[in-house]
Amino acid sequence: MPVYKDEKTNTWYVKSRYKDWTGKTKHLTKRGFALKREAVEWETAFFQRQDASLDMSFGDFYQIYREDMGERLKGSTWETKASIIEKKILPFFQDLRMRDITSTQVIRWQNEMMRQKTPDGKPYSQTYLKTPHNQLSAIFNHAVRFYKLSENPARIAGAIGEKDGAEMKIWSEEEYRRFAEAVMDKPLSFYCFEVLYWCGIREGELLALHQEDFDLQKRELHITKTYHRSRGKDIITSPKTRQSVRMVSMPAFLCEELQEYFDMIYDPDPKERIFPVTKSYLNREIQRGAKEAGLRRIRVHDLRHSHVSLLIHMGYSPVAIAKRVGHKSIDITFRYAHLFPSVQTEMAIQMNELKEGPSDVA
Repeated sequence: MPVYKDEKTNTWYVKSRYKDWTGKTKHLTKRGFALKREAVEWETAFFQRQDASLDMSFGDFYQIYREDMGERLKGSTWETKASIIEKKILPFFQDLRMRDITSTQVIRWQNEMMRQKTPDGKPYSQTYLKTPHNQLSAIFNHAVRFYKLSENPARIAGAIGEKDGAEMKIWSEEEYRRFAEAVMDKPLSFYCFEVLYWCGIREGELLALHQEDFDLQKRELHITKTYHRSRGKDIITSPKTRQSVRMVSMPAFLCEELQEYFDMIYDPDPKERIFPVTKSYLNREIQRGAKEAGLRRIRVHDLRHSHVSLLIHMGYSPVAIAKRVGHKSIDITFRYAHLFPSVQTEMAIQMNELKEGPSDVA
């Protein structure tokens, strides 16, 4: 092992050569190890990562996963993914060897997750529990597909939690109107929430908007980008999915409200965001407004669910709703299935008429 002692500092260091993925020879030097054993362990882990050997630890494989996937995902998506992995998954699996992790260990981790509490002492929601499990399974799937792991132990253990449809919180139109009245004391908040509720767009889409994205004469809102904040910087990128690039028709009253808002802006800069706030601001404001209006608390994203619920009760089809909110129609069907009126009785009546003929009952 090319591990040496630095007599001047009484520490150990690694010095070696290796070939990168292009076949080019590179020099490796890493200093500052207090013990020889630490230097040897670091060097072993480094070459395991280079060889993609599944004798490496889960923590070391996660570094490979970061390199493989980090550039393929949007910055905000990767940050959310990495935060969940590093806070909820690595503490349990970090030192375990990839090839030795079993479904039984995954079940123990799941049980630990289900015992954990939120800062206010409540168990994690079923929706939340599903998220870290999906991230863990994604890492093992990556190892199976590209690094010859024999099987995904998270898939064998089975998922925990449920999709958000079972716990979806929404406000009715009447409840939203009460909320909107409560936040009118802050015009910026009021106009933000008016666009979110009546257009059904995402928070990031709202916060990326410029004045030129609105055509008030045609009553059109053009969604072409999304916003997130990373390391203290505002970042605007392309939308979440291909379906997210869309035109949203606005009701006439909303266009009138937005014209009022635009007229309030002194010397507007077409290159600046029209709603210069953050997601944290919106979250604080929705909680404030809900409290003042005496409403149950919901997330800002639940205004999007509320918009879809409104459209369902107005009788629009999943295809029409999906086009408006930037989803696939099948996602609308499955995610909001519990909100659509049941047609089972109508089906049974029509099948009976098909066989027996129309009923004489008026």
